[in-house]
This record gives sequence, C-alpha cells and structure tokens, in this order.
Amino acid sequence: MPDVPLDVVERLRAICLALPEAYEENAWTGVRWCVRKRTFAHVLTIDETGPDAYARFIATEGEVTVVTFRAPGDELEAFVQAGPPYFVARWGRDVVGLELRDDTDWDELAELLTDSFCVLAPHKLVARVQLPGSPPGPA
Repeated sequence: MPDVPLDVVERLRAICLALPEAYEENAWTGVRWCVRKRTFAHVLTIDETGPDAYARFIATEGEVTVVTFRAPGDELEAFVQAGPPYFVARWGRDVVGLELRDDTDWDELAELLTDSFCVLAPHKLVARVQLPGSPPGPA
C-alpha cells in the first residue's frame, strides 16, 4: 500500500490530537486516531491494488487518499445523498469515508472528525470538546 502523504497526516494530526485524550497510532495501513481504544478517524492511501472494501467506493483510478470517520445516525442519509467524494462504508453501521482531494474543505472535515470523536467518546470527554467555529466556553 502507498504511504499517506505526510502533509495530510500532519493536518489530520492537528485536528484529531486537539481533542481530549485522543491519541494516534499506526493502523493496519495508514494512521488512525483513537479515544479509549476506539477509532474515530483513519487515513490511508490506496491504489488499484488496495483493499476492495475501499476501492469499490472510489471512482478515481490511481492513488487515492481516504479518511474514514463515524457519523451520527441522523447524518448518514445525508452522506448517502451527497455521493462522491463521500461514501458510506459497509463495514460499520456508522462509518463514512471521504476521498481527500485538492478541493477538500478542511474546516468542514475538522467538524466531521470532531463529530466522529463525539460519537465514540465518553460523555465527560465530549463535554470538554471545543466545536470548530464556536466561541470558547467558560474556563
């Protein structure tokens, strides 16, 4: 499998590690970010030899970098309707993928990854989350 571009990992790292008690580790391929041993974001680069579980959702040929994350149940249908560059994975009830492209909206992606963290994190950690674009809460 091709390596994930370092600039992509660094951008995702900045978003994910800003969340309380989030940590990073190497995944079976690519890099993932977890909270309490649960993966809330995973980035990998695939090509035509990559796993069918990803490749069948991606229309682009050649190398493609994909980030997967969790979505609250009420948002899944929106991702189904959105279509590319989004896809709803079939290996988890709430896993969504996004093909990272030159026109990816990184502010929106930060919100999606924060939501993903909130889906999996304990309530006491979610209460400490600063949502992207919202004013800071009381100290």
